[in-house]
Amino acid sequence: MKKMHIALGALTAAAIAAGCASVERAPDVTETLKTSFKEHGIAKLDRLDQSPLQKACSEAAASGKDLDKATRAQLEKAALDTVKYPADGQFLGDWKEGEKVAQSGRGQQFNDTAQTVAGGNCYACHQLTKSEISFGNIGPSLYHYGKLRGVSDPADPASAEIVKYTWGKVWNSHAYNACSNMPRFGDAGILTEAQIKHVMALLLDPKSPVNAQ
Repeated sequence: MKKMHIALGALTAAAIAAGCASVERAPDVTETLKTSFKEHGIAKLDRLDQSPLQKACSEAAASGKDLDKATRAQLEKAALDTVKYPADGQFLGDWKEGEKVAQSGRGQQFNDTAQTVAGGNCYACHQLTKSEISFGNIGPSLYHYGKLRGVSDPADPASAEIVKYTWGKVWNSHAYNACSNMPRFGDAGILTEAQIKHVMALLLDPKSPVNAQ
């Protein structure tokens, strides 16, 4: 069993880098954050700047209300438009490599460099396999993700919708939930296309421990 080596600072850096949208952000809070954080290495203060989507979600959270349907639909459509599907049409890589990506919390921290290979840190928020005893519950369990959705063969046309949805969710989670806390792994440049393919295999390959156990 691999030991999870995720420090609180790493989680904070990852959340800021990924642009978690639902955190309330009043003007005075933003100013406090900017005066409290200092640029160090690749960690720059621009990580604290919110996108229009993040601002809309923060304002809604601060008011205690959900986004109105029209605004939510507009934001989700804009996010969906950012999704870049594989140019070669191949959505799945190697699930064994995907497990490595899921276990790794490296990348985009102040003590990393631009050349550091980032991980997905998936176990910080999700359960994926039965054998992994250390995982978070911020996000739903992904154990049997493909199995529960009837994906016995990801290449089967009948599974195309689930495969495409899963890619879009990993690439930019806001495409399906405007105020999602899930990192925008593709859109934010956290993971490469090849890494996302490996994570897709972990989630959907019937031989993956996500589905086979």
